[in-house]
Amino acid sequence: MMHKDRLIRLGMLVVVVASLTAVGCGTGIPSGHRGVFFSRFGDGTEFGKIYPEGFTFHFPWNSMFVYQIQLQERKEDIRLLSSDGAEIQLEVSILYRPIIEKLDSLQAGIGRNYYEVAVAPLIRSIAREVGGRYRPEEIYSTKREELTTAIFEGAQSALLPKWVMVEGVLIRDVQIPKQIADAINFKLTADQEAQRMEFTIERERLEADRKRIEAQGIADFQKIVSTGLTKDLLQWKGIEATEKLAESPNAKVIVIGGGEGGLPIILNPGQ
Repeated sequence: MMHKDRLIRLGMLVVVVASLTAVGCGTGIPSGHRGVFFSRFGDGTEFGKIYPEGFTFHFPWNSMFVYQIQLQERKEDIRLLSSDGAEIQLEVSILYRPIIEKLDSLQAGIGRNYYEVAVAPLIRSIAREVGGRYRPEEIYSTKREELTTAIFEGAQSALLPKWVMVEGVLIRDVQIPKQIADAINFKLTADQEAQRMEFTIERERLEADRKRIEAQGIADFQKIVSTGLTKDLLQWKGIEATEKLAESPNAKVIVIGGGEGGLPIILNPGQ
């Protein structure tokens, strides 16, 4: 009986040791990651093969370096000097990922801390170099998009040889000296007020032109009418109107030649 118990305990120990050994003889690569194999007693980094997601068996003395290939974001606070020597602080977000096909080169050349070693120093250097081309008011307002594009393009070209793809650069915040910010805001406010006044003046000018044209039209009309209305024409129109009224069924008394200029007078008996 004791011999049987010993065999059972020995079997359980073997299972535990085998399980631990099996776990130690492999690496699980999670979703959104890839692996680079390293042979300690062989040729070192294995080039030409990038290991996919899942579990890969290997001897415990070898290693599998796992890299996240999903899009990642890092934020950088960068201090720089503008073209006129003012100190500017930028809060910049960098969107990046390693180039999957070059993970073996990235592992051998830089390592898994490639962001701290290669990406961050280059981004800071490029931002300082590009930002030094602009004045504070340009970085603060009018040229921010242009500055962002310049940093992005510079980072892309500089990091491709480092086996890293930069997919976006965003300037989230710009901080400049308070006196410069106050001056910029004052100028922007003054420009907006000037534009508003210019719009008001233009609107009033257009309204004055409209009224001038309208008055000229009325004057031209009155001139045409006064020129064409002679005394004889008015008498004739009066006679035509009298004839039409005389033909109407309403009761009336018409005195021929009793009005001014010999025009008829129409009397209403009901009055």
